[in-house]
Amino acid sequence: MEAITNKKSFQIKGFLRTAGTLLGLLIMCIFLSFMSPYFLTLSNALNIALQSSINAILAFGITFAIITSGIDLSVGSILALSSVSMGLAISNGIDLIPAVLLGLLIGTLAGAMNGFLITKLDLAPFIVTLGMMSIARGMSLVITKGYPISGMPKSLRILGRGKFMGMPVPVLITLIVFVIAYILLKYTKFGRYVYAIGGNEEATRLSGINVKRTKLLVYTWCGTMAGLAGIILTARLNSAQPIAGLGYELDAIAAAVIGGVSLSGGEGTAQGTLLGALIIGVLRNGLNLLNVSSFWQQVVIGCVVIGAVAIDKLQNKK
Repeated sequence: MEAITNKKSFQIKGFLRTAGTLLGLLIMCIFLSFMSPYFLTLSNALNIALQSSINAILAFGITFAIITSGIDLSVGSILALSSVSMGLAISNGIDLIPAVLLGLLIGTLAGAMNGFLITKLDLAPFIVTLGMMSIARGMSLVITKGYPISGMPKSLRILGRGKFMGMPVPVLITLIVFVIAYILLKYTKFGRYVYAIGGNEEATRLSGINVKRTKLLVYTWCGTMAGLAGIILTARLNSAQPIAGLGYELDAIAAAVIGGVSLSGGEGTAQGTLLGALIIGVLRNGLNLLNVSSFWQQVVIGCVVIGAVAIDKLQNKK
């Protein structure tokens, strides 16, 4: 009986968090539509969705790590490593599909390495992923000697610039990833284990759940999402750049936190993360339309993140 009551309380709390994030997004859109005549147009809406797609994909990965009370600071650098690995393969004559799979594999392996070090050596996620952030960025610079790789095939550019029924392909890929993340968290044992670990890791271990294997899969998922984001970014830019993705991990963490993923672990949803990524996208787009400098944009987004974390802390005290 108590378990059912707790489950209902958890679901109501999650619903209220998502509803609050959606309300914040709507208020922001209404405000910006009055401030700029260019904001409330279909082309601008598609532009926001396109600009938010990379961040959303990274955030769907980080969401799982944060729900387990972990973190992944390496996704931006893994994105770059996956991107240049694929670019290098293409420039050396490897066919497109094997090259794309190679980029995805590199991201997955880097994420799996994070998970292995965190679970087998019992190291803190912050330290491991901070180290991987440096390793992946360094490897990207080493194998390219610091130069970008350009001249991607036209067929790859479809992933970054193509449209299907008027919808940008990166947005469609983001929606597919969202559905996968939603199903994983809501309807699978794996998702329930992720929440359980974030709620109480020791109790989860004592109940017979393989905590290490679950966390290994979580960080592998993070790496796969970073690899996918790297492929899409390369397709959009028509170039693989070793400095791509600098600071992207912060935007992805911000999207998850703004979307209601608790840094204390055990709480958060895929739909909340999607809304969080859209809030950041709308905020950046609106500030650009209002001619606010990129320096002040960082200040504003930082304030929004601190506000979201403060609200999370206040809610957890109740």
